[in-house]
Amino acid sequence: MARIAVIGAGMGAMGAAARLAVAGHRVAVYERGETYGGAVRRFERDGFSFDTGPGLLTLPAVYRDLFVKTGKRPLEECVELVQVDPSSRHVFPDGTEAVLPNASRAGVVQSLNAALGAGAGDRWGDFLIRAREAWDRTRRPLLEEPLWTDWRVLAEREPYPAVPHKRLLRTRRAGTLAEIAAWELRDPRLTALLDSHALAFGLDPREVPASAAVLPYMEHAFGTWYVRGGIRELARAVYERCLERRVEFVFGAEVTRVVEKDGRAAGLELADGTVAEADQVVAGVDPVRLKGLTGHALDEEGDVFPDASAPSPGRFTVLLALRGAREAAAAHRTVVHAPDREAELDWLSGEGDGPVRPTVTVLRPDDPALRPDGEHESVVLTAVAGRRGNRDVEDSPEGFANLLVGAAEAAVPGLRERILWREIRTPGRNGEETGAYYGGVSAPSLAGGNGDFLHPANSTRLPGLYRVGGWSHPGGGLAHAGMSGALVAGLIVEGPDFRGSQ
Repeated sequence: MARIAVIGAGMGAMGAAARLAVAGHRVAVYERGETYGGAVRRFERDGFSFDTGPGLLTLPAVYRDLFVKTGKRPLEECVELVQVDPSSRHVFPDGTEAVLPNASRAGVVQSLNAALGAGAGDRWGDFLIRAREAWDRTRRPLLEEPLWTDWRVLAEREPYPAVPHKRLLRTRRAGTLAEIAAWELRDPRLTALLDSHALAFGLDPREVPASAAVLPYMEHAFGTWYVRGGIRELARAVYERCLERRVEFVFGAEVTRVVEKDGRAAGLELADGTVAEADQVVAGVDPVRLKGLTGHALDEEGDVFPDASAPSPGRFTVLLALRGAREAAAAHRTVVHAPDREAELDWLSGEGDGPVRPTVTVLRPDDPALRPDGEHESVVLTAVAGRRGNRDVEDSPEGFANLLVGAAEAAVPGLRERILWREIRTPGRNGEETGAYYGGVSAPSLAGGNGDFLHPANSTRLPGLYRVGGWSHPGGGLAHAGMSGALVAGLIVEGPDFRGSQ
């Protein structure tokens, strides 16, 4: 039985802790804050409750697997999972709208044809078929296996298939998400729909590889899910499962150094000077903080993973307490697309002036647990600010919040007159709570793009030190963080020969 010290109580870290405890190890989690869940947090005031991080879940099978592998009670006995239908409503700049059913290609095709004109839905449906091919090619190496030593194979090979071009009498292969939109979708509203899946992680569709087509495919194939009481309830269930497996949690414990002995990780030093000895260390923190805890490089020379010294795009959120009941036909999620795509993308990438009105996601859960009574409603507005945009919104949070509220009027009838109060959460504030560098949002790992969209491996050059969570392989998002926990547990339990989940 090994002693394992875990830095941080994020979702990936807790997932790894529970799995390692079941394997017979003695696990202790050291969290700088006073609660668990990482970015999966809750804000409460005056009887209103809000998720301040992710509001929806894809690939719930990841957490079903965690609960099956770590105890007798399955996930559905610990939380109430609800499939969101419709999956989303989209409001486009020209005033057209589309409501997309959950996990139904035929339904989505029919809806888009009716809303955007004959042929639009068919083109989107054909795109989803090609996106499935990219998913099938990358699912195992990017989600279910430790990052290959020869990761450059993933970096150089674009998995999104080539498409025949009638006029050129040949095939051509899209290199970016924007090229897929221009060559295959050929409709600014379909382009906005595709862009929104990248923008949710602060990715520029003009730069992100075509393999990002797997992002909308995952929603289409596996559905969009909500947890009654808010996604924070999922974090609570994982935390309680850890406690059941006798994982120890130490809150308010700032880790200042990874202790090394005989060339390997041997424990943690805390801010009060105490040392927690360990045989293995699992770090669920962002790369900037982890480098500060070790003082030296943790990857092989020549690895070209994202530049950890530059702030990642950050999530800007406005929490709205509203008077008046939620209308029965309201969509759980509405995406209000930006009126000027190029201006939004230029601001996101740091090339243009801003802030500009961004693509805004409006979440309106029909959940009594989130409101004081049936005559009120809690609503969450979210947009992502780019690296430069982070500075803009920190300097003028009220102005940017007004842009989000203005956009949300297309999703919530009579919005401005209904607002009782609002709570603004900037990327910087999120970073203060979670410890993430500038409150950055990590994107899922993607193939292609010369490796710029991969994340560092779960194992490191320092023996005994492992990385877990959204800042390591296989990247950001609730599902991917959970997968990282499974990979780290496998590497520790089975050793370097571990080849991934079966």
